[in-house]
Amino acid sequence: MLVNQTIITDIKTIIAQSKDKAIRAVDHQRTLMYWHIGKRIFEEEQDGKERADYGTYLIKYLSEKLQPEFGSGFSIRQINLYRQLYRTFPIVHALRAQLSWT
Repeated sequence: MLVNQTIITDIKTIIAQSKDKAIRAVDHQRTLMYWHIGKRIFEEEQDGKERADYGTYLIKYLSEKLQPEFGSGFSIRQINLYRQLYRTFPIVHALRAQLSWT
């Protein structure tokens, strides 16, 4: 049976493009998740009277509760970065446009 040999190349291209789109979609959703976490933390901190002390405690507390279930992506350092992401990009719709890799 004769098979057009370009079919393999075409299918490999389709697979590669689909994988790339899937990775980009996951990255986008992960970035949105981080932004929303940062927003929620920021909102919680604003309700506290002693913001700096409360914020430090809150982030440590969140890390202790989330890290065992969700891993190192929820270390104190990472959670601080999520809050910083929200503070740097407070408008979620502008986030995608401002991050060149998305």
